[in-house]
Amino acid sequence: MSKARNKFSMLLLMVTIIALVAAGCSGNKDGGEKPADGGKSSGSGKKTEILFWSPFSGSDGPFMKKIVDKYNGSQDQYKVNFVIQPNGEYYKQLDVALSTGKESPDMMIMHVDQVPTYASKDQLQPIDEIAAGAGINKADFADAATTYSTLDGKWYSIPLDIHPLVMYYNKDLFDKAGISAAPTNRTEFDDAVQKLTDKEKGVYGYVVPTLWPQQFIFPTLVWQNGGELWNGTDVAYNSPEAVEMVQWLRGMVDNGVSPGNVQQDGENTLFLQGKNAIQFNGPWMKSQFDEAGLNYGVAPVPQIGKAKQAVFAGSHGFVIPKSVTDAAKTAGIGDFLKYVSTNSMDWAESGQALASKPMLESDAFKALTFQNNVASAFSYVQFAPNVLNWGTISEPIWGELNNALLGKKDAQKALDDAAAKSKQAMKK
Repeated sequence: MSKARNKFSMLLLMVTIIALVAAGCSGNKDGGEKPADGGKSSGSGKKTEILFWSPFSGSDGPFMKKIVDKYNGSQDQYKVNFVIQPNGEYYKQLDVALSTGKESPDMMIMHVDQVPTYASKDQLQPIDEIAAGAGINKADFADAATTYSTLDGKWYSIPLDIHPLVMYYNKDLFDKAGISAAPTNRTEFDDAVQKLTDKEKGVYGYVVPTLWPQQFIFPTLVWQNGGELWNGTDVAYNSPEAVEMVQWLRGMVDNGVSPGNVQQDGENTLFLQGKNAIQFNGPWMKSQFDEAGLNYGVAPVPQIGKAKQAVFAGSHGFVIPKSVTDAAKTAGIGDFLKYVSTNSMDWAESGQALASKPMLESDAFKALTFQNNVASAFSYVQFAPNVLNWGTISEPIWGELNNALLGKKDAQKALDDAAAKSKQAMKK
């Protein structure tokens, strides 16, 4: 019996060794065969990790983190590592990461008006194939954002949201002035701000900001009045249409509807204090006003100009560096973006209007009054001119506009000087 037992033990050992060798040969390490799941996970069961950068260093960060956490918990093939970079330093840090390749993200958030510049530097890859592989259709997103981020027939950014300039108004001050509805045009607006102004109590109908957020207000007014910032070959913001709108803004100071010499964020401080009845700003202000307990309303910016309804907007979108070629990572990125396209209500809760049409049409989104008011402007939003290095080219506008709004320069002179400085910047 002992010899039989010995033979059986030896046979069992040989079978075990053969099985172990076979298992080792079938792995996918260092260029071996692809796993049956198409590269979604390693043979060891380890998740494919994706480094995701965003500039959401304000109150919006936790909302995106929620989406990422929910996605990570919804499947076991991928892990998205969400990293928030300081908003003010975001593109500087991104430039370093993309140029050196050190700790470079696999996916990142990019403002839509930055896409042309980064694509021109050959640092972004078209996302057409990744989107198609994940079942993401361009037609399922707001047209303005997808059109802008499609360059030479290639699609570079999957939009997350669109954030146009909107009008906030103090409902208590409106009731007190006997105004039952938000103004929708210049006549109604001019009439309302006169009624809302009470100088004895230090209350103003509309406090004209001389700095931010003029980056959203000035283009809106120029486009509404039939002007352009860029005429196809050159800057055009010193046109008669633009000058008229600057004069209109300054006129509210001259007429006493607005105080003069408003410092940075002065209009918002007065709005929070109940001393500024109307403010033009972005959807990102919602959480601040909610926390302050303001009784406020939100509506589209009135058509102040003579030509058309238009509003300046920004948009956050997902982009992928050109350097990301690993099949498992790109499959994971596609899977995550597909998930976000139909699971982004947490982002809407931050006050943003989502760019995904299925989300816009969902009952959950329609129940959000604020966000629906924001989304109502999607059909006529406009982004910054699709011009390389537009931020650098247009930078002189804001200092010269400040001069005009403070009464230091005539509107025409200020915009002429801005245009001249921009032309110089273009030659460098």
